[in-house]
Amino acid sequence: MNEPRRVEVHPGCEAVVAFDPDLTFECVDSCTWCCQHGVLLYDHDLLGLAARANLNDATTTAHGQQFVRREAKDRDDHVGDDGAACYFLGEDGLCALHAEHDWKPARCSVFPLEVHYENGEIRVTVRDEAEEHCEGLDVSDRRVIDNLDAFLPEVLWSLENPETKIEL
Repeated sequence: MNEPRRVEVHPGCEAVVAFDPDLTFECVDSCTWCCQHGVLLYDHDLLGLAARANLNDATTTAHGQQFVRREAKDRDDHVGDDGAACYFLGEDGLCALHAEHDWKPARCSVFPLEVHYENGEIRVTVRDEAEEHCEGLDVSDRRVIDNLDAFLPEVLWSLENPETKIEL
């Protein structure tokens, strides 16, 4: 494990980063591994999603929180063991929210990273499962450490609990 370092992600918003600073990431076409997970929606995301989709169709409540609904997909790859994936995953392997609206919920931006909240600080690691399943790791020159603002939306610092391990 790499020595954790403190990084200013947004003005006045620091994170403790504990992953290889040379790690690169770029989404790979048709790699929809991250889309098999339930997407927790923060209040900020619910407002953004409501402007782009019908919340009654697209969301569900679990653990007392709102999530993007998962549904059965006609895909054999990158769906959960139950054959389901994110409501917005299209047959073309693209996210309808990102492709049609150039928008995605905060939790989607964070992948393949994982946010922990410890001692009042945001700590960032790479999801354990990403090492095995995420095809976008180390395939480009886009260093994650240099682009943390794209992965970690500023809204995370205003949340009571920005943990990202909460799943549907």
